[in-house]
Amino acid sequence: MTSTTVRQPETTTPEPPAAGTARPAWVTDRKLESWSRWVACPATGGDGTMTATAPYDASPTAAVPAGTPADVAAAAELARAAQPAWAELSVEARAAVVLRFHDMLVERQDEVMDLIQWEMGKARFHAWQEVLQVANLARHYARQGATYLADRKVRAAVPLATTAREVRVPKGVVGIISPWNYPFYLGVGDAIPALVAGNAVIGKADPQTPLTLLWTRALMAEAGLPEHVWQVVTGPGAAIGEAVVDNVDFISFTGSTATGRLVAERAARRLIGASLELGGKNPLIVRADADLEQAARGTALAAFANTGQMCIHIERVVVHNDVYDAFKEALLAQTSAQKLGRAFDFSCDVGSLASQAQLEKVSAHVADAVAKGATVLAGGTARPEIGPYFYSPTVLENVTEDMDLCLGETFGPVIALYRASDDEDALRIANQGSAGLSASIFSKDLATADALARRVRAGSVNINDGAALAAGTIEAGMGGMADSGLGRRHGGEGIRKYTESQTIVASRIGPIGPPPASPLEKFVNMGNNQLKILRKLRMR
Repeated sequence: MTSTTVRQPETTTPEPPAAGTARPAWVTDRKLESWSRWVACPATGGDGTMTATAPYDASPTAAVPAGTPADVAAAAELARAAQPAWAELSVEARAAVVLRFHDMLVERQDEVMDLIQWEMGKARFHAWQEVLQVANLARHYARQGATYLADRKVRAAVPLATTAREVRVPKGVVGIISPWNYPFYLGVGDAIPALVAGNAVIGKADPQTPLTLLWTRALMAEAGLPEHVWQVVTGPGAAIGEAVVDNVDFISFTGSTATGRLVAERAARRLIGASLELGGKNPLIVRADADLEQAARGTALAAFANTGQMCIHIERVVVHNDVYDAFKEALLAQTSAQKLGRAFDFSCDVGSLASQAQLEKVSAHVADAVAKGATVLAGGTARPEIGPYFYSPTVLENVTEDMDLCLGETFGPVIALYRASDDEDALRIANQGSAGLSASIFSKDLATADALARRVRAGSVNINDGAALAAGTIEAGMGGMADSGLGRRHGGEGIRKYTESQTIVASRIGPIGPPPASPLEKFVNMGNNQLKILRKLRMR
C-alpha cells in the first residue's frame, strides 16, 4: 500500500462477548416470539424462517418467519379492508395514536437502540440519532398533519354562484421498502406520515434488520394503532419487494439506484406513484476562507457517521489549493481521534460495517484505488481484532476517475481528497458523476456559499455542516436529484405524497351553461365579453 503517513484511529475494545452473546440480555425468547406475531400472517401456511448475522461478532440474531409473495398479497387484503375505518377517523384522532407512540418511544428508547446495534452494528450514538429523528417526525406530523392536509379553497368557475375546494384523500395502501442501514428512521419515519394521512401501510423489513421494525410495530399497537393498518412483511428481498409494489397504491423506496430503477419501472406498469431516495456520492467543498478546524470536524462527522453506511454521508472532499495541506492535517487529526469499538453504550464513535458483503465492497474500492496510484493517508485496513466486519476510518488522496472509488458509491468509512483551484473548479468536481443527493460547503462568507449551493446538483446542501443539518430540518423536503431519486420525504411533500388531490366543486344554481331557449351565440358573446373584462381587471 502506498502511503506517506498512515494513521490508525484509537480503538475502544470492551471485554469482547463470547460467540453468540452479542444479543442483549433483555431480549428473551418470549419477547422475540411476541414481536414475530407482528409478521403478516402466512397465507401459505409455511414454516420457513430467516436469520440474520449480528455484525459485532458474526453470531446469528434470531429467526423470524420468512414470507412469500402470497403472504404479501394476503397482508395487502387485510390492510385494504382496515384502511377505510382508519381514514374515517379525524386527522387529530390518528395523530393522537402517533403522539402516544412518541411518548412511549422516548421512554423506552434504550430497547430499540439495543436492537439497532445488535442487528446493524452501528455505534450507539448513531442508533440514538435514529430515535431522535423518528421522535421528531412523529411529533411534527402529529402536530402539523392537519395543516398539511387541510382543504384549500380556490376560485370557482363562476364566482358567487359556485364554490370549489381542493381536498386531500388517502392513497389507500402505501408500501414502504426500507434498507438495513437506518432500519428505524427509514422504516418508521416514512410510515408515520402515511398513517397520519389515513393510509394503511405495508412495511417490508430488510432481512438484516427485521427485529427493529417488529419491535416498533408492537409499540405502535400499544399506542393504539389497529392491528391490520400497518402490516410488516418479511422474507427474501427481491421477491417480497416486488410483491409489495404489486399490491399497493403508492410505493416509497430507499436503496440503491439500480434497484430504484426496477421499482420505478414496476410501479409505472401499474400506474402508481413512487418516491425514491437512492444512492449518492456526496461532495463537501472547503473554500479558501473556511474555518479549517470546523471543516475538518464536520467532514469527519459526516464521513464516518454510521460507519459511512449513510446515503447522505460525505465521500468526496474538494479543498481549495491554498488551504489543502492545512486542512489535510486537521482532518487526519480528527480521523485518528475516532474510537472504534463494539459496545452497547456511548464509548465508541464508529461501529462495525453491517456485513461481510459491505466489508468486501469497501476493501475492494480501497484496494483498487491503491493499485491505480492513490495514496492512503489514514486507515485503509480491516480491523478483525475488534470485530469481523470492522474497517478503519480511511482518508485517501490522488484518487482519479479510473478508480471505482472516485464516482462509485463506497458506502463505508472512506473519503477521498481533491484539490480545487477556485470555486468554479470546486463546483466542477462536486458536480461530477450522476448522483445528486446531498452536499456541503464550508465558508465564512455565507452569501457566497449560498450562491454556490444553488449551483450544486444536490437535493440538500449544508453550509458549515457536514450532513445532519439538512436531514434534521424536518419541515423541509429531503431527497435527491438526477440518479439520486424522485420525490421528497419530510415537510409538506413528505405527507401529501401519500394522498391524492381531489377537486370538489358545487353550484348553487344548478348546471352551468347556456340558459334554456337562449341562442348559443348570445351566450358565447357574453363569455367573450367576460374574457375582455377580466383581462382589463388583471384577473385570472
